[in-house]
Amino acid sequence: MPRIAVPETERIAWVDYSKGICIVLVVMMHSTLGVGNAAGGEGFMHHVVAFALPFRMPDFFLISGLFLSRVIDRDWRTYLDRKVIHFAYFYILWLVIQGAFRWPELAMTDGPVAVIEQFLLALIEPFGTLWFIYLLPVFFVAAKLMRNVPPVIVLALGTALQIADIHTGWTVIDETAERFVFFAIGWYAAPLIFAYTDRVAQNIGLAAIGLVAWAVMNGTLVHFDVAMLPGVSFVLGLMGAGAVVTTGVLLSRYKLAEALRYAGQNSIVVYLAFFLPMVVTRLVLLKTGVVTDVGWMSLIVTASAVITPLLLHLAVKKTGWGLFLFERPARFRLEPRSPALQPAE
Repeated sequence: MPRIAVPETERIAWVDYSKGICIVLVVMMHSTLGVGNAAGGEGFMHHVVAFALPFRMPDFFLISGLFLSRVIDRDWRTYLDRKVIHFAYFYILWLVIQGAFRWPELAMTDGPVAVIEQFLLALIEPFGTLWFIYLLPVFFVAAKLMRNVPPVIVLALGTALQIADIHTGWTVIDETAERFVFFAIGWYAAPLIFAYTDRVAQNIGLAAIGLVAWAVMNGTLVHFDVAMLPGVSFVLGLMGAGAVVTTGVLLSRYKLAEALRYAGQNSIVVYLAFFLPMVVTRLVLLKTGVVTDVGWMSLIVTASAVITPLLLHLAVKKTGWGLFLFERPARFRLEPRSPALQPAE
């Protein structure tokens, strides 16, 4: 595959904006559904979550594959270090951190053996909200193994698996079948995607009209419960990913919502650490009753779950305490590198 002519040190604004949109939507989904379940009702945020369902994860995986052509031909040692061990480190670390809040009760009720069983199970069945960074190394290894397979075969197989709507109960199997094709599209179609973003930047008005038309169509299909039907979900996933990318280009064009771009630059920080502030904020709101509307509760919990990890990250960088939470120490690398710590992204 052709390499992308973008320096590795250069950040692309629309990519950060798009990732920011994706991570906010992911946190919103967990926050809103959690509040709804705890409060026993639904609010206006549930409609936003439903609207984003067709494209929330497809776009995240598409962007994850966007720069793969820059690194896929590197030697296996370097590749595994950056694309497997990197994510494995954060998965295991945050598995233990999340487990520290969940497992004590399990130990008291079912004994310490149950905790060990839960930990071992989490090595083959992704734990809670961490499934995305568990799946990425699987996709990166699969792509490396298939790099000499004709793209048309990989895309045809991926599309067939996505449309097949496979449900085995095992996250790795089910999510790979549903998501890998979008990762592969990001990989193979990267030059086309960058060319598309250049066209969007030159045709702002037409792009805005297209976004409105897409939003009406997506919302209509979601409303009538047909958006996630086999085949339809694949098309809407692609179109929604294009809409998120287009929105990212428009926001970067006018330098709007810089906070969203910052969240995108640090999306893995938010992804790793949003769980605890989400739960704490939800409990506080439910216990105090200061806000009773489910929609507003969901919005507040979402904001807290996005902002708190970013503030924690800033504090960690400023004080130097807890850097290992978001930056991988050199001793967890296959090869030495300077600086000693590699950022989570």
